[in-house]
Amino acid sequence: MATEMQTFYKDKVVFLTGGSGFLGKESTAFSVTIEKLLRTTEVKRIYVLLRSKCGQEMQERCAAWKNDYVFVNLVQADPDVLKRVVPLAGDCQEPDLGLSHSDRQLLVDEVQIVFHSAATVRFVEPLHVALAINTRATRLMVRLAKEMPHLEAFVHVSTAYSNCVVDHITERFYPEHLTCPVDKVLQLHDSLSPELLDNMTPALLGKYPNTYTYTKALAEQLVQQESGDLPICIFRPGVIIASYKEPMSGWIDNLYGPFAVLYGSAFGIVRVTRLNLKAHGGIVPVDYCVNMVLTCAWNTARERSIQLPTEPPIYNFIPAEGNLITWGEFKDRAVRLSYNYPFSQMMWMPFLICTTIPWLLQILTCIYHLLPGYAIDLVLRLRGQKPRMIKLYDKIHKNIDMLAPFVVRTWQFDSYNTHQLWMRMSAEDQKIYDFNMSSIDWDDYFLQALSGVRIYLAKEEPGPENLEKGRKIYRKFQVLHRLLQFTLCSGAAALLWSILKRLSAYFFKSTNTG
Repeated sequence: MATEMQTFYKDKVVFLTGGSGFLGKESTAFSVTIEKLLRTTEVKRIYVLLRSKCGQEMQERCAAWKNDYVFVNLVQADPDVLKRVVPLAGDCQEPDLGLSHSDRQLLVDEVQIVFHSAATVRFVEPLHVALAINTRATRLMVRLAKEMPHLEAFVHVSTAYSNCVVDHITERFYPEHLTCPVDKVLQLHDSLSPELLDNMTPALLGKYPNTYTYTKALAEQLVQQESGDLPICIFRPGVIIASYKEPMSGWIDNLYGPFAVLYGSAFGIVRVTRLNLKAHGGIVPVDYCVNMVLTCAWNTARERSIQLPTEPPIYNFIPAEGNLITWGEFKDRAVRLSYNYPFSQMMWMPFLICTTIPWLLQILTCIYHLLPGYAIDLVLRLRGQKPRMIKLYDKIHKNIDMLAPFVVRTWQFDSYNTHQLWMRMSAEDQKIYDFNMSSIDWDDYFLQALSGVRIYLAKEEPGPENLEKGRKIYRKFQVLHRLLQFTLCSGAAALLWSILKRLSAYFFKSTNTG
């Protein structure tokens, strides 16, 4: 028997943006959102906004979806399941979302539920690009939604860090922290050259650490001001990480955020990072995020039928009070479990040194990254191969710098609306669309996540033979690591002893001479 939420989604037409992001990623890694909808509901159709990418046209990318990890089990159960997914050519950077007139009219006539998760998550994106994708596209989506006569729910996916300029983030709007109203900023975007607008970035950002959080904050103000009587809500997830349970345990397909550091550490390449071990980590599994997004739409339509809210409701989604996790616990679990799922291609024994002191970070980076990197590149040159380590470390250090604002301090989040949303669900829906962060077993989660990183990112074979091979390599590097530590410590001790002997002899001679 269908649950309340399954009944709501039955025969519905959904429009989803976010083809470049983790929540709605397509092409080589299909959307977790789409997979969940197809597997647990009887939606009639899902329209997905796609753009051509890396020389591949939209149809080529669609053809690859059936081979994606995410859809293996689903396609085996129902070979025709993907026929309910219809790609539409478009681009959030383009005017009118790059939609043709006929496709736009199709959406207006048919769509009942909208999930707008399209965004550029590059923290250092030029302002004119971030504004186009994260802010202006939100305005275009809201305007398109206003033309949809059958619209029942619109979920705008923001981020828990859209208001990171304050320490205590509640489920409300924060327009007072913007240096300039969103209308004015979008006017500047439309009237100024990209170069001139980008030059204004420091003045416009104010206290915001990057263009991503700033343009997402602008998008929230736009929803507040322009949504009118739309059945709309805002979903603010924390740092989205590998799945816990669905569509398979530990699934991940990108190297964004803290898992990039975890991945590099497991390879034995990243040995130093900037991290406040006592700060709370606002990490949330992608499958839990998807479950809550789907629940938000159901509840938005439900509340609209009862009473129109005075303002779009906001849902903060971060680890629950009582089940918080610090970055130190994140790091300890990752390193401790690295032996359970070691990479057979590792370059050294995994370990990670964390600090928030800038000068110490620079010293440690030179010792543990740059010196080994230059040494390896020298060996590669002597072998006639192309050097690559210093170039790789340059990318790693840029990623560490970009993550820094989010891993060195703690924010306090209120999540009253999220808690109330969970309580409104039936017991059956809570099982199918679980997003209860207080129930997560972090030890079990990291066991699944490390396995997923090994299989889906490092492309390691999952069988026991390859695991044992990785453990043998781990043990070998462990011995070499201890020998290197002993050699370096012995050398340092010998050097110190020699210096002390010379100083002692010098002072003894000076004393006798005096």
